[in-house]
Amino acid sequence: MNILDKIVADKRTEVALRKSLIPVKQLEQSILFTRPTNSLASALQVSTSGIIAEHKRRSPSKSVINHNLNVFDVAKGYEDAGVCGMSVLTDGKYFGGSLDDLLTARASSNLPLLRKEFIIDTYQIIEAKAYGADVILLIAAILTREEIKTFSELAKSLNLDVLLEVHNEEELHKSIMPSLDMLGVNNRNLKTFEVSLDISKTLSTLIPADFVKVSESGISAIEAIKTLQPYGYKGFLIGENFMKTDNAGASATQFINALNA
Repeated sequence: MNILDKIVADKRTEVALRKSLIPVKQLEQSILFTRPTNSLASALQVSTSGIIAEHKRRSPSKSVINHNLNVFDVAKGYEDAGVCGMSVLTDGKYFGGSLDDLLTARASSNLPLLRKEFIIDTYQIIEAKAYGADVILLIAAILTREEIKTFSELAKSLNLDVLLEVHNEEELHKSIMPSLDMLGVNNRNLKTFEVSLDISKTLSTLIPADFVKVSESGISAIEAIKTLQPYGYKGFLIGENFMKTDNAGASATQFINALNA
């Protein structure tokens, strides 16, 4: 079993437990369930930087990144920095996140919020909406075409944007459908954890123009963004780069100022 298989197996157990504790009806009564959502795809299309900044405490590949930063301050700092959106890890076991992090980020900013999660059940999409997310992530590597269709169509019916993440050509071909807004190319091989921007370059020509292109993982330098922009990428997901500093917001501000200089 590789790390992705382990995460998914644990996620199935976790979701079954959550479903037994909080019924869908209760989620749909949440105050945030009816709030108008902010489109990340639209924000990226008009942005000069395209930065989606992440809140991530740890990861299986890097262990602890930063346990000292408070989500409220990070979200506020990112918004002040002028990022396009914020990605919030909600997986507890492997990334140290929670749905409460999403609630806190929502309370402190108006940024489009992406629930970064291993979605394997429609329940998690309703949960994302109830906790204030604007965007969900679907990972092609762990889903069938049918699941991608079901999950993305449900998300669209709730006015949530959909970011579909792929790692290779095969995943891209099985995933393309009208209910997606953004196609994210993950530069990290999930089996080996090696990172290469060549993945984004290679897949860029295969992504239809109707989707906003996002590059994820391994983007820590301005050069990486400048390299990928000519390939049509509008969004750049940056996590560890800002989170490993003492002030993620200030770090994002410096980065964006240098990028736009």
